[in-house]
Formats: sequence, C-alpha cells, structure tokens
Amino acid sequence: MTTATTGADGGLRIEAGRWDELLEADGSARPAAASLVARLRELGLAELQERQVRADLDILTMGITFTVYSDGRGIDRAWPFDVIPRVIDAAEWRGVEAGLVQRMSALNRFIDDLYNDQEVVRDGVFPAELLESSTSFRPECRGVRPAYGVWAHICGSDLVRDADGTLYVLEDNLRVPSGVSYVLENRLISKRAFADLFERQSILPVDAYTDELYKLLTSLAPDGPRHPSVVVLTPGVFNSAYFEHSFLAQRMGVPLVEGPDLVVGKDDRVYMRTIAGLQPVDVIYRRVDDVFLDPEAFRSDSVLGVPGLMRAWRAGTVAIANAPGAGVADDKVVYAWVPDLIRYYLGEEPLLASVPTYRCLYEEERQYVLDHLHEMVVKPANESGGYGLLIGRSATAGELAARAAAIEADPRNWVAQPILDLSTAPTICDDGIEARHVDLRPFILSGRSSYVTAGGLTRVALRKGSLVVNSSQGGGSKDTWIVEADPLRTEPPGPHEPS
Repeated sequence: MTTATTGADGGLRIEAGRWDELLEADGSARPAAASLVARLRELGLAELQERQVRADLDILTMGITFTVYSDGRGIDRAWPFDVIPRVIDAAEWRGVEAGLVQRMSALNRFIDDLYNDQEVVRDGVFPAELLESSTSFRPECRGVRPAYGVWAHICGSDLVRDADGTLYVLEDNLRVPSGVSYVLENRLISKRAFADLFERQSILPVDAYTDELYKLLTSLAPDGPRHPSVVVLTPGVFNSAYFEHSFLAQRMGVPLVEGPDLVVGKDDRVYMRTIAGLQPVDVIYRRVDDVFLDPEAFRSDSVLGVPGLMRAWRAGTVAIANAPGAGVADDKVVYAWVPDLIRYYLGEEPLLASVPTYRCLYEEERQYVLDHLHEMVVKPANESGGYGLLIGRSATAGELAARAAAIEADPRNWVAQPILDLSTAPTICDDGIEARHVDLRPFILSGRSSYVTAGGLTRVALRKGSLVVNSSQGGGSKDTWIVEADPLRTEPPGPHEPS
C-alpha cells in the first residue's frame, strides 16, 4: 500500500505497493507524473494538508454540492475532493479514447438495431429471451430512427485498472450519466492548488466539454431552425444531480426547465411556457429517467415529465438526448455481450478489455457464482450508484446467503465478476497520505462526430480498503491530468527521487 511520511529533511516519501497511478513499483515516479511527484515531495505533508483545507473552502464558497438520499435526510453535501491529482500518460490515453469511441459506435448501432430490424437477434448474436426480459427495452420506441442513428448521445463509461496495469471498462452508463460538472469544477480547484505545474507542463484541458455538448445538441435539431432552441429538462431541486443540471444549463446558456414548464401542442410540437407566451423547443437534454418522461406513454402518475412528449419525439418535431430507450444497452447483463457486438457491427476486435462477467441466467454460470460468492462482486442488472452491489470477501455469512437466495429467485437480474485489485492513488487522509482505490469515468459525446473528455472523473474510495468509489456510498474525487510524458525533463528531481 502507498504510504507517506515526512522525512527529517522535510521531504515527502511515497512508497509504492500494488499498481499505483503515480508511482512505479520501486517508488520512483511514473514518467507522466514525474513533475507532480517531485512537487509533492518538495511541498511536504503539512503544506499539502493546507492546500487541501483551501480546496475544501473553495468547494464551500463555490457551492459545489451533491445529494445523498440513502441516509434518509436528503441534504446537500459539499463535494468530496482530494487535492492530489491522478495522472495518465497522454500516449496511453489516446488508445483509451479510440477504444471508447469504438465501444459507443457499436452500442449505438446495437440500440438502433434493437428498435428497428433486430438483425442482431435474428443472426443469433444476441439472445431473443434476454431482450424480451429486459426492463429497459421500450416498445414505444420501435421504428424510430434518431439523427445519425445515435441513441446514447452522452455516455459515462467507468474504467478500472487491475494490479497488472490493464485498463478495463467496468460498465457503460447510457441513460442519464452524471458527474461531468465535477470534472470541470475539480479542474478549477486543481489549477489553484498546483498553478505552477499547469504553467510548466502540458496538461490537456477539459473546459471545452460544455461547448462540445451544446454543439452536439444543436446538431440534433429537426430540419428548419437556424438557431435551435435547446433546454435542459430536470426532475427538480430534490434530484441528487440537480447541481449538475443547473451547472450545465448555465454553462451552455440554455433554459433549465421542469416538466410543467413544457407543453406539447396539437401540432405535436414541444413548447416552453414563458412570460412572452409559448416558445418552440427543438432539442431537450433530458435528465429524467425514461419511465417519468411522459405520463401518456409510461408511468401515468409521473409529474416530472411532459404529456405527449413521446408523441412529439416520434413525429420528429423534437430531439431528445439521450433518446428514450437507450438504457436497453445499459443493462449489466448486456455488458457481457459488448465484445461480441463490436465484432458483429464493426468487424473489429475490442480495443478496450471488458471484465469477465458471469451471467446468472445461465445455469452453469449461475452455479459457479453461487459456489464462489465470496470471491465475486455481485451486481443487480439495472441499478446504479453502487446500490445493490455486494463484494463477496467483505460480506457477512448472512449477506452472502441472502444474495444467493436473490440470485436463485431471479437469475436474470444478476451478474457477477471477479474482484479486481483496483489501482490506487496517493490520497490525503487523517493520518497522512495513504493509498486509496480509484476508478475513472470519462464522458463520450456521440453524434455527427465523437468527442471524449481528456480524462474524466476520477472517483476515489475514501474509506481504507474499500473498493466502492461512488459519492453516494462515501467516495470522493480527484482531478485527472492527461499529461504528455517528457523523457527529457529538465526540472531537478525531488529530494527522494533517484537522479
């Protein structure tokens, strides 16, 4: 495990154990992180702790919050941020970026196929019974062909690195992925904490995201308007991601609306209620789940959606991102087929690895899971935010028995994966700097072209030994630096860095 102490000379010693994102196994800095590690050792623990305090104050002053409802209180909390960034070599990142674009291309073709010709089912690549039992397949979307054949315009894919350095895609979030606002806010705070490093090295920027998002959304508008009207549809202030909804609307300069602010006219067009009367809406960036989008089409008791919205979307008078029904590919059971889908639709081998996944709906795989529960991470097919996750080696005998019973009762709803030894990054803790497990959520925009954030949201498991990084489960975050490694660096090494 990575630990840190303050040496007699005031320098900061950081020792590496398992795969660390900043350090080699011998404790020397990884090439892309050399400048950062040298600076950390130069500053020392006390100064880093002071910078952490200032970062926490910045977060409070800027009002960067998130909401957790699992504790029954549902109150806003200051965003948890660790001031020590995670660093990835730009050369490695270019390969990751290509892999993410490849993955989204295949997934969008898969979704479009499912709602239209279903060739993937007829060709025996994807099982019909899995589609029939999918809780996220929306028959109301059959026959629709969105612009560019894209259904999942915004995706947040979760990446993890194993002990041997391999990066895996852990899951794809295709419904209403959240977290990108914190990528942008983390960068602002990180620039204040390490302004000198941003001046001295090439750290790829992230602040173009909202411009790229707005460009994508306007490109989806139905033919006609030269200046399309775009809105962000939010469930309201009590949603856990409301900070992000308001942040993105403000950054793009578009209205933030709730369901009652919109109405569908007799002409099947969507209009926004304003003090100047009804104004047409061309594109909706929705942050409302499918089942609440339209009480005429889905849940009749929904007060979050817009009656008739699906009718307008099917008529082609309004674009919706992400498109209704995109969540059919967000199913964690479907995840196991993604490598095959890439081969089927693109004729290519996957550029990014997927975690081996046991599908409990198949008897042989289910039995293996039940026999090895203590070695598995077991997930429900359609939950998010870390809810329903069971890590076998950390579970009690009672929890394991309960999960086994749940799997037997509804095998289609469960998948299992081996427990990976996730990579770590040095993190400021109460007792100094210690290793904490991390993952990474980059964001991919898909439309006429593709855009991938330079890095993304590094989430960190703040509790010692924990593998759960979700903020709703006690996790925190780091800024992610994509850095061009400089083998000819002229800066002097830190006090404990080999010359």
